[in-house]
Order: sequence, then structure tokens, then C-alpha cells
Amino acid sequence: MFFEELGIYYEIHGQGPPLVLLNGIMMNTLSWAEHIEKLKDRFRLIVYDMRDQGRSSRLEEGYDNGIHAEDLKRLLDHLNLPQTHLWGLSYGGQVSLIFTLRYPERVDKLVLSNTSAHVDQYLLALGEQWKRAARLYDGEAFFDLALPPIYSRNFYNQRYDWLENRKQLFKDALTREWFDGFIRLASSNATYDLRAELHQIKHPVLLLAARDDIITPYAQMLEMSRALTGSQFVCLPETGHAAFLEKIDTCCTLIRGFLS
Repeated sequence: MFFEELGIYYEIHGQGPPLVLLNGIMMNTLSWAEHIEKLKDRFRLIVYDMRDQGRSSRLEEGYDNGIHAEDLKRLLDHLNLPQTHLWGLSYGGQVSLIFTLRYPERVDKLVLSNTSAHVDQYLLALGEQWKRAARLYDGEAFFDLALPPIYSRNFYNQRYDWLENRKQLFKDALTREWFDGFIRLASSNATYDLRAELHQIKHPVLLLAARDDIITPYAQMLEMSRALTGSQFVCLPETGHAAFLEKIDTCCTLIRGFLS
């Protein structure tokens, strides 16, 4: 379905309390397929592509990631959802935090997976590396150059066939439009820093970190949990930034328990 006013593509699955799933920077609605199957019996799931992602419309150069929080508000208004749970992953977690700070009354419970409260110099440098890889406009090369930091060493060693299939998908599916949108997305959080505002969030929050995540180190998320009153912190062993894919069953079980 499309929210024509913004050109946002979205899907709704299941019945129950609403839960919005917010994509990481390289994701789209298809990325949640297995999670939807495991959660749709308990929740009304809303998955959508942010603008500059997937099947949604494109943006002009020079925006910041707060624009997606405003888009989310308008989408929830369109769906007549006065309040919802949020599960934000990485970039989507950043958008979730911005949204929760701006519209606290619209959020019930908040799940943050591999999410930072600020972009440090290491992450800025990694973003520049990703953007240089994207400017090659080659899906296979982009996978080889940009994806290794996202998965854990353990996952690479145990699931290399799966990763090779993923690389072929990147080679076949990624277009110049996708790369240009990704470059804009990767440029949009350069000044993102919510550390001084986290104490304002009083919602129940579950933070899902990963022991081998070098993009969002678990120590950063642990520090964030200390600023969030009443938050719960879980660190998954032997997994990396893509913990939601490496440990699908574990993540979904934790979320079912927390939101219930």
C-alpha cells in the first residue's frame, strides 16, 4: 500500500497491539519477512520504507534524519494510530528515538536494536567508507566493501553460503537510484546526538545490543541504558550489528516478552 501524500510504501500484517518496525539504513520492508511470520500472531505489524528506501519516494540532497520522524507521525495519523510500540533497528532506532522525544504521547513501548544515541568519529569514518563504496554503483563490490563490519566473524564463518546468496541479491537488485538514496541516507545523521536528551524519555525501553558489534558497541548501548529510566538491557553473545538477522528467534522471543 502507498501513503500517496508522501509516497511512502507500507504493509500491515497480523492482529493485536500495533508495532511499527523501522528499517536500518540498508533495509526495506522485505528485510522483515521472517520476523513478521514470528510476530504477526501477537501484534498488528506496520512495516514501511522510509523515503530514499525501497519502494518509497526519493528526497532531495541535504536533509537530516529527523525528517523521517515527521514522516512517521504523518503515516501514523494516516493510519489513525494514536499510539504504538516501536522497534527501531540501527538507523531506524535513531529515528525512533527522535520520534519518541518529539511525540512521547504517540509511543507505548520502545525497542532499540544496535542503536546509538550519537554518531562518533569512527561511525562517521565508516559512513564515508560506505558512501565511497556506493559511488561505485556496483552491488557486488558494495557488498564486499561495506557489509563485513555489519555481520559477526562467527556468522561469516558459519553462514558464508547465505552471505554469498545475499551478495548475488545485491548484484542483481541494487540500482543507481538505490545507491543515490543510500548516499543521502548515510549523510543525514552526521550531526545526530541525543545524549543530552535521553533522560527525557520515560517509556519502557528494551535495548538489544550485540557483543561483537563494532558499529554500535555494546558499551555505548549500556551507557545509553543508564540514561533511560527503567530500561532493560540485553547483550547477545557471538553476534554483530545485524543481530536481528543472525539471531532472529532470540530477538523475536525477547520482543514478544517485553511488549507483552
